Amino acid sequence: MANSHDTEGRDDCRKCTNEDCSAKAPRAGESKEDFHERQALAERMCRIRHKIIVLSGKGGVGKSTVAVNLAVALSLSGSKVGLLDVDIHGPSVPQMLRLGGTRVQVENGSMLPIEIGSLRVMSLGFLLSTSDEAVIWRGPMKMSVIKQFLKDVAWGELDYLVVDCPPGTGDEPLSVVQLIGDMDGAVIVTTPQEVALLAVRKSVTFCRRLRLPVLGVVENMSGFACPKCGEVTHIFKAGGGEEMAQAMGVRFLGRVPISKAVVEATDAGRPCVYHYATDPAAQAFQRIADGVHSGLEAGQTAVAHRD
Repeated sequence: MANSHDTEGRDDCRKCTNEDCSAKAPRAGESKEDFHERQALAERMCRIRHKIIVLSGKGGVGKSTVAVNLAVALSLSGSKVGLLDVDIHGPSVPQMLRLGGTRVQVENGSMLPIEIGSLRVMSLGFLLSTSDEAVIWRGPMKMSVIKQFLKDVAWGELDYLVVDCPPGTGDEPLSVVQLIGDMDGAVIVTTPQEVALLAVRKSVTFCRRLRLPVLGVVENMSGFACPKCGEVTHIFKAGGGEEMAQAMGVRFLGRVPISKAVVEATDAGRPCVYHYATDPAAQAFQRIADGVHSGLEAGQTAVAHRD
């Protein structure tokens, strides 16, 4: 597992020709220390072409599974991708990528993300002494560690940074959006049943309040295809995610069926989109990644706010 990073040649705000960048000069009343921190964060983020946040208003909808497979699918297309897990209390990305027990190294004052091919990964899970350790933090501490992951990690040149957030619209997603500032948008994950959709609608409202574009909605756990006879059973109803997307005026990215391969892949730390490429769920993840990529390239994102 390589840890070679292009730490040399970092963008220098003093040499940047973008006079509109807010990191060019201190803000009114801003301390020198805060300005330098903000400038260091801007230098990291300026080297990343697209920044995407994965959200859900409800837990248990498979948001991290979608985030991991989205990031892996984008990397398989030849893009350089970063995956940041900011689920402070339940980081699951290390397990999903078979990176449990991996420790982060520090070089030239920067943390080095863990590399898997063209995918670079960072998670609080890499900093815990054991996977059973509980993180008992309030809001300010969460924002501090998220800022550190964005500012002090040697992400290098990336085509995409995918940020996996915990469920809800609280400290973690708010910190990510406010710290990065110029995010391309959010991928919102739901399941088809109404109890999930009620919560997920709040994620769309969250994005609009923060003027964050919604890249699209993913309907996960959308039907189960019997591996023997092929009959599809809609355990959690059908079409709820697409109907919600249409009602709220946002793009629908696609459905991911319930699949034994997804469960096996997740538990084994082997991303479904790669290790089970012919499975219907893996193919759905690939189509979703293709949709995100084509939408960003074409500028086809939903407006962040509707009057």
